[in-house]
Amino acid sequence: QVQLVESGGGSVQAGGSLKLSCVVSGLIFSRCTMAWNRQAPGKERELVSIMSRDGTTSYVDSVKGRFTISRDNAKNTLYLQMNSLKTEDTAVYYCRTVVCGTTSLTYWGQGTQVTVSS
Repeated sequence: QVQLVESGGGSVQAGGSLKLSCVVSGLIFSRCTMAWNRQAPGKERELVSIMSRDGTTSYVDSVKGRFTISRDNAKNTLYLQMNSLKTEDTAVYYCRTVVCGTTSLTYWGQGTQVTVSS
């Protein structure tokens, strides 16, 4: 059974930092390209960052220079370090698989709420 479990969300003031974690089970994590998505109230879910299995990363323009995606294959864990948070970063953050080996099925976590206040 595939499971993705996010943690690390919370409430923080603008300018603050949070680090999200996503523990993956039921898959060979090291073979997976992973992503963080977010969904703000009243908006569509958007891609925030992707990290391929070889370590290549990309970010949406709005978080470049502030967010850092990383992974620890030994711990089957994906991270998102979020610095200099802005009120517009308020959203539910989801981790998901993009592709794992030859499997293109997408799995999502349950999400973790990030609230940034001014």
